Amino acid sequence: MLDKVFKAFSYPQFRNMWLGACTSSIGTWMQQVAQSWLVYQLSDSPQLLALDTFLGEIPIFLLSLVGGVTADRFDRRKIVLASQIVQLTCAFTITALLYFQLIQIWHILTISFIVGCAQAFGGPAYSALVPSLVNKEDLPNAIALNSIQFNLARVIGPALAGIAMASLGPTWCFGLNGLSYFAVIASLLSLPNRLPVVPKNESPFESMKLGINFVRHREGMVSLVALGFLMTFFGLAAMTFLPVVARDLLKLSANGYSQLMSISGVGSVCGALIVAGIGNVKQKGAIASALLVALGILNIGFAYSTNFYLSAAILFVSGGCLIASFALVMSLVQMRTEDHMRGRVLSVYNVFFRGGRPMGSLLTGQMITLVAVPNALAINGALLAAIGLWFLLGQRKPADHG
Repeated sequence: MLDKVFKAFSYPQFRNMWLGACTSSIGTWMQQVAQSWLVYQLSDSPQLLALDTFLGEIPIFLLSLVGGVTADRFDRRKIVLASQIVQLTCAFTITALLYFQLIQIWHILTISFIVGCAQAFGGPAYSALVPSLVNKEDLPNAIALNSIQFNLARVIGPALAGIAMASLGPTWCFGLNGLSYFAVIASLLSLPNRLPVVPKNESPFESMKLGINFVRHREGMVSLVALGFLMTFFGLAAMTFLPVVARDLLKLSANGYSQLMSISGVGSVCGALIVAGIGNVKQKGAIASALLVALGILNIGFAYSTNFYLSAAILFVSGGCLIASFALVMSLVQMRTEDHMRGRVLSVYNVFFRGGRPMGSLLTGQMITLVAVPNALAINGALLAAIGLWFLLGQRKPADHG
């Protein structure tokens, strides 16, 4: 059974990149926990907390199409390396500003935007790099294991962030994140060059147009892209405003907030492990839609919970539902795409998948000014459950084969 769950680890290049990415993701989650808490502490404003999320994610919405074209026209390994170096520099910049007590909200917002721009290019290149490291039949397993490394970091990173903030201060979270990038850089340097896969006589605009047309005309792809957008638009509000819930509703310290983040990460790891274990299961789209229905209902429960243990239990289960759904949808997208189109198609998917969260965060931030925080989060949950049910039962159910 374990051999099946961890099948993609039998490929040395994938294994090395997974370890490097996991180390870097731990640092990233340490910074994300510290940064969200720091923004809310400095501003006492849910709207600025939403703006920080928006600025970190909106470049991916705006630039991912360009990033996808770049991933198919240049060495994907070098693009990911450049992205990591930019993010490393940003982490050390905030570390220095905190150390010398010069930090201001606009510093954090600006750096969030720069990191988002780097991820807009690095994300499609990284996603397009993964299928070249494993055989096609093991791709769903590799995608699930990638989800595991990201969410294992959601367990370890917030836990370490809580310890660091309580004993050493937030500066260490940013500094350790900067150091963590060296691990993924080392793993990337061990890979061979990945030559461009697009003909030299094809213009960037033509490449972008081909990627969009591929999504439009390939069976089921439009539904998958729409599902990815709606999943993050309505499904991640609880995580965006978790500092508000933790501090103001559950009356927790920074350590309690980081514990909730870790518990959500544990649930996500479990969800990804289940997807990895079941392998290339049929009816992926239907299962993903059903999981979104469950996630929406769970988010309603979380919105009105005032008990730490109940909230933690809900976050555990909802984390598993979210990541399992994401991994299933991403598997369908990857398996329906040829390698020479992969960077562009994944960039189109990322535009909507990553664009959902900043737009949803801004909308929820505005709702909070009109209704109480629990009501705003519950509205998101109810809409997500309705959308999942529509995809599950309606005419726009994502194609399930593949």
